[in-house]
Formats: sequence, C-alpha cells, structure tokens
Amino acid sequence: MDTSITPTTASLTTPRLVDIKLIADGWIKKYVLTYELPDKTLYTYDCASRKAPDAFRAGLEANAASQAVTADAVCIVGLTENDELLMIREFRYPLNSWCIAFPAGLMEPGEDLATCVDRELREETGYALRVSDGADLSSAITPLPQAGFSSTGLTDETVQIVYAQVTRVADATPERGELIEQFLLNRAHVADFIASNTTPIGTRAQLVLESFRS
Repeated sequence: MDTSITPTTASLTTPRLVDIKLIADGWIKKYVLTYELPDKTLYTYDCASRKAPDAFRAGLEANAASQAVTADAVCIVGLTENDELLMIREFRYPLNSWCIAFPAGLMEPGEDLATCVDRELREETGYALRVSDGADLSSAITPLPQAGFSSTGLTDETVQIVYAQVTRVADATPERGELIEQFLLNRAHVADFIASNTTPIGTRAQLVLESFRS
C-alpha cells in the first residue's frame, strides 16, 4: 500500500472520552458525551444513537481504535434490466415532506448483507435482487468497500451503500407508517432529473445520482 496517500491521525492529539450519559431513552436515544480536550479542559457534546449504552460505548471505543465499521443500515442503488435506477419518494416525518432517496433500511441482527438488501427491496418497492437460476443472492450486489457514517456531527449510524441488479417480483409490503412510492429513472435522464427536481433529497441520493450524470 502506498502510505503517502493513506490518511493518518497519528500526529493529532485526540480528545479523551471521560463520560457517557444517557439522557433520553427510546427508539432514538440521546447521549451527552464528556471529553477532555488537549488543553485538559472538559467539553460536552450531545449526540443521538439507536444503540443501548453498552453497545454505544463499544462502538465509540472501536472507532477510536480504527476497527472495521459494521453497517447499521443499507442504501440500495438498484439497476433494472432496462438500465433504470430504482428510486423512491418517501414521506419523512422529521422533514414534514416527501423526500427523494434510494431504497434503504436497517439491518436485522445476524442478517447478511445480500439478504438484507433483498428483504428491504421487497418490502419497500416490490423489487428483488436479480440472480441467475441457482446463483447466490450475493452475486447480484456490489457493496462499496466500507460502510460510511450518516451524519458524523449527530449520530453514530453507519450505512453500507450497495449497487444491486434488481427486478420487479411483486407488490411492495411497507410497514405501517412507511409511506413510499417507488419510481424508475432512466440513466440517460439523470442530469435532467437533477436539474429539475424540487422535492427534498437525501445527500446520499444526490451524490450517487451525480455519479450517474452523463
């Protein structure tokens, strides 16, 4: 590996995590972190997580040790047989608005990546992974090399972006409260869509669509 292009934090003085306090419990939990800064003063920071305190602490310690990141969720960039991107309009309650995005969802405990992708596709869109007879589901996906963090200033949530070959198999079966409309966007029309869209859009969707701009 060419170490000249490998980012390193070896020369940086890292704040020391002193305390983690859970101040609001629920499906989304709020924590207050206390750090000792390089100048020895204390600094508090609010953040959110879906993880219980023990798992949250373990994740923070793993990040500090530069251990491999485990994905909490997937974002699926699906491509149909007709060179169309599978996208969704989903009502997002924190925005009070519909939002343009790619199908996505949380991974279940013990679930492998391909199974999660196939399950979320079926639930949200009625599409599924497109595989040859007898082939493994994993043959239809190409994940990015590592999971990334959703919003590093707010939460520890990690998302694995996965490119997938997809095909329509049934009607969608979203959960109660999931208001989702799937639509197809031909790759040749991505630039026009980016230029004309006025519906709120997720950052991941923006960046992925830009990569398909012709």
